[in-house]
Amino acid sequence: MTVPIKFGTDGWRGVIADDFTSENVRRVALAIAAYVLKHEDARCGLVVGYDTRFASQRMARFTAEVLAGAGIPVKLANDYTPTPAISLAVKNFGAAGGVVTPQIIKAIEQELDTATPLRDRSAPVDEVDLKPAYIETVCRFADLELISKARFRFAVDAMYGSGRGVLPQIFRDHGIDHVVIRQELNPLFPGINPEPIEPHVAMLQETVVKEKCHAGLATDGDADRIGAVAEDGSFVDSHKILSVLAQWLLERKKWPGELARAFNTTRMVDRIARKHGRKLNECSIGFKYMADLMMEREIVIGGEESGGIGYSRYLPERDGILNSLLLANVMAEECKPLGQLVADLQREYGPHYYGRRDLHIPEDVKQGAIRRASSDATRRLGRYPILSKGTLDGVKFFLDAPTNGNGAEAWVLLRASGTEPLLRVYAEAVSPELVSEILAAAEAFVQESG
Repeated sequence: MTVPIKFGTDGWRGVIADDFTSENVRRVALAIAAYVLKHEDARCGLVVGYDTRFASQRMARFTAEVLAGAGIPVKLANDYTPTPAISLAVKNFGAAGGVVTPQIIKAIEQELDTATPLRDRSAPVDEVDLKPAYIETVCRFADLELISKARFRFAVDAMYGSGRGVLPQIFRDHGIDHVVIRQELNPLFPGINPEPIEPHVAMLQETVVKEKCHAGLATDGDADRIGAVAEDGSFVDSHKILSVLAQWLLERKKWPGELARAFNTTRMVDRIARKHGRKLNECSIGFKYMADLMMEREIVIGGEESGGIGYSRYLPERDGILNSLLLANVMAEECKPLGQLVADLQREYGPHYYGRRDLHIPEDVKQGAIRRASSDATRRLGRYPILSKGTLDGVKFFLDAPTNGNGAEAWVLLRASGTEPLLRVYAEAVSPELVSEILAAAEAFVQESG
């Protein structure tokens, strides 16, 4: 029996040795080959890279051989490589596209059940080091001399992912004071999910305090997302990172263009855009939608809740290492540690706090909650009337809740996963206490749908 291949917001969602198998990798590679042969110049080839997950290197080699067997030349990374380095290599090589197993491009999904092996074709697989060109490129976007002179101390956490060693090498080469954690290769990711959010950044928080650092910088498993820790050990979420960078780029760097954020991301960015007279674009959840926008128009900065932040003038791609450098650059130029930068934003644009809950619930409860949320009959959530609803991606309630003057207008978003029995609830409000109350009310609402 053929095991279904499920595509989520960011590509193929699979379990190693369950549905992420050699046979399914072969099916995906053949589908990619069929798509490229039909719609691209196959002579330009493809780039294949891999991260630090178990069997990733072996599956990348297997993918490369299947593609080459279909007559498509392949540049295969010779080491664990950050996802944005793959994207940059596609641009630099003029390739038809890039593949980072186990993530793939959704556009080839329609080829999965029809693609077949092609005979009498062959092309080379060339192993290449993709990191030097990548490091050279990202370093051009930050003033590393200024960062070095600022004498800040950073803690750098690769979370055992494919960004291991890259940021430390940049800091070492430019004399930037830093300490490192979780840079070693460990496919088991012991004790954590390599996502740069709480509680998985606990070791980074402890290190920042212990080592008297001015900030902690974390990248996820494939180094395209960022998380951060302030000098007091408090977690700095992606919303605050996005806001700090947006304010700096508009206020200090004067980069031209518009701003973009995902549907589940802070509306502080809206206030920043409004202050500087820039258009704010709201996108569906998933960086692919923001990437499409970046290829259509000039986007100064675009960000999503999960820690992905990108720029049109770089690549239509999120990049945790680049954003770590830029965050350090902001600190150096403003002569302030990270926590002070966040506090300054909260004063200028009003207090904004954020929270998320992942509810693992039966499919019928999940779908029932979305139906009830969409219904005109649902006009309150807990103590608060619903002022309006948004349905760009999931169902968002805008609530008649306190703002304490100029604080965040409260909202909560219910979004059902399309690939698993999971419903995510996101909320933003003027205080952590109000966020917690709204999330609890939303969870009770979901459970009542059972």
